Amino acid sequence: MFNIVLLEPEIPANTGNIGRTCVATGSRLHLIEPLGFSLSEKALKRAGMDYWKDLDVTTYIDYQDFLEKNPGAKIYMATTKAQKVYTEAAYEDGCYIMFGKESAGIPEEILVENQENCVRIPMIGDIRSLNLGNSAAIVLYEALRQNGFAGMNLEGDLHRLSWK
Repeated sequence: MFNIVLLEPEIPANTGNIGRTCVATGSRLHLIEPLGFSLSEKALKRAGMDYWKDLDVTTYIDYQDFLEKNPGAKIYMATTKAQKVYTEAAYEDGCYIMFGKESAGIPEEILVENQENCVRIPMIGDIRSLNLGNSAAIVLYEALRQNGFAGMNLEGDLHRLSWK
């Protein structure tokens, strides 16, 4: 099982979208306060659709609280400032993949203490970043791929017709 960590997320629709991705992949979601919204907001639940009730989610009062409650956690930090591409990391079962708030990312004070575990998604030019929900899905699915998509459905069925 993988863990997605959102440090001070600001936009409820992004968190709802990531929550839905976590449910679909059997991942846990960790939310580090302050949040830019209430967990009861309609926008959050709309983005997570009816899956929110199935989400394994934990909240923390701050980054230190997260560290204290997850001692020894292997944390990969997704940031546009990293020197290593996300595909270069070897994600192990149970690891944590952290993303910062939409407006500022993970604070540099945290990044410099974890340089070896910082990863980035390549982009062209000087674009600031990808959407948080997209970024979380990209890195999470690489971690799942590296681990053989363990426990996931690898084939789909048609609803009205059948495959030949």
